[in-house]
Amino acid sequence: MAFVRSIAGGVEVDVWVVPRASRPALGPLEPARDCLRVAVSAPPVEGAANEAVRELLAKGLGVAKSHVYLLRGETSRKKTLHVTGDPAALLARLGSLAEGR
Repeated sequence: MAFVRSIAGGVEVDVWVVPRASRPALGPLEPARDCLRVAVSAPPVEGAANEAVRELLAKGLGVAKSHVYLLRGETSRKKTLHVTGDPAALLARLGSLAEGR
């Protein structure tokens, strides 16, 4: 899984954001971009989509929103987020999200 990297205290996740989606969704993997697809209904205005991505990813991984930080890609569809927590548990959950489960 090249879209996720285990680091001390958590993982880094590359995501491809689809703003203004009809319904929020996590996954599956975007193979051409090697990123986890994240669809949010928020528009890409004044950080609304970024906040929605943080909330959705936190909910999908079972961590608090305060444990998800945006590292790169504030104004881009491709973003890198840092998630603090047990790397093994986070990697397992991200693996199933990437497969669309």
